[in-house]
Amino acid sequence: MKTSLTAAVLAGSIAVVLSACSHHTPDAEVLRPVRTVELQYGNATETNRYVGTVQSRHEVDQAFRVGGKVMERRIEVGQTVREGEVLAVLDDTDYRLAVESAQQDLIIAKAHARQAASDRKRLEDLKTDGSVSISDDEHADSGAVSAQAAAEAATRKLDLARNRLGYTVLRASQSGVITDVRFEVGQVVPEGQPVVSIANQSEPEIVIDVPESHLASFQTARFRASLASAPSETFEVALRELAPQAAQQTRTYRARLKPIAPRALPLGATATLIADRALGDSSTASIPASAITQSSGHPAVWIVHRAGTEATGSVELARVAVLGYRNDQVLVSGPKAGELVVVAGIQKMAPGLRVALTGTDPNSSSVLQAAR
Repeated sequence: MKTSLTAAVLAGSIAVVLSACSHHTPDAEVLRPVRTVELQYGNATETNRYVGTVQSRHEVDQAFRVGGKVMERRIEVGQTVREGEVLAVLDDTDYRLAVESAQQDLIIAKAHARQAASDRKRLEDLKTDGSVSISDDEHADSGAVSAQAAAEAATRKLDLARNRLGYTVLRASQSGVITDVRFEVGQVVPEGQPVVSIANQSEPEIVIDVPESHLASFQTARFRASLASAPSETFEVALRELAPQAAQQTRTYRARLKPIAPRALPLGATATLIADRALGDSSTASIPASAITQSSGHPAVWIVHRAGTEATGSVELARVAVLGYRNDQVLVSGPKAGELVVVAGIQKMAPGLRVALTGTDPNSSSVLQAAR
């Protein structure tokens, strides 16, 4: 009986196991997600980024046209001024004395000129009876001319003295904002030394330095810019000026670019300039550098063949010819236009592996849009 009972229990257990196996459902296949970019020929671009600053197109360093001790300073950095507004005043005591001295010299010179003219007239009257020698007549003529010239010179000296007195007041040569002040009340400033900078805020520009190796491509590029305070907001700019000669120390070329549409930019702000240049080669495509791998020592990419209209497909390794590098982009040729190239996750790829398409690479999409 025990044997029969054991056999029955064993048979029942086997039946349960077999029944469970017959109803097991296999797990669904898990597809590896990948990011891709569509291969498009003729849209390759060369993109370079530069960091610069916002400066005013018209910024003036002003100086006193005479030297002296500063008596008044009426400005501060950041203050807005109008053209002709008084910025600072020097001690004018010596210059007023110079004007008074020049006035006295002019009085003396005019008196001598009148005396010389009167002497000449008297000699002219005496020439009719022959009582005046030729020598005396010549001396009278030269004396009158010299005295008149001295009077005119004294007049000019008085004008110069008055001008120098006026130069003791420093006025704004243009309307704008004060960007730098380099003097204080009581300081003795020399003639011609810059003491204040005024920038015109109405015409801001982005100033960058271009390496010599980028010079040729830079001149034919299209430009966009953004500020560090708003990196996602870009605006178009145009090249206004490119230095014809490299800077002696940095060996770079200074470039100045202005916004195409007038806009206010904070002076001194950090700006990023993006220069895009279409390569114009119909047999070249630009893809992210992250898409490049190797096949038997040769450059290659993983191509995704879609399964119908579904967002799935299988991958295949395809060789490419690398034609050049542009920052984080690679210029290639080989695969057909329109093929989907894997740009993220290539380390986990294998021939025939089924993958799920999750979209295009965010970095490469911007490049392709710029190229279009």
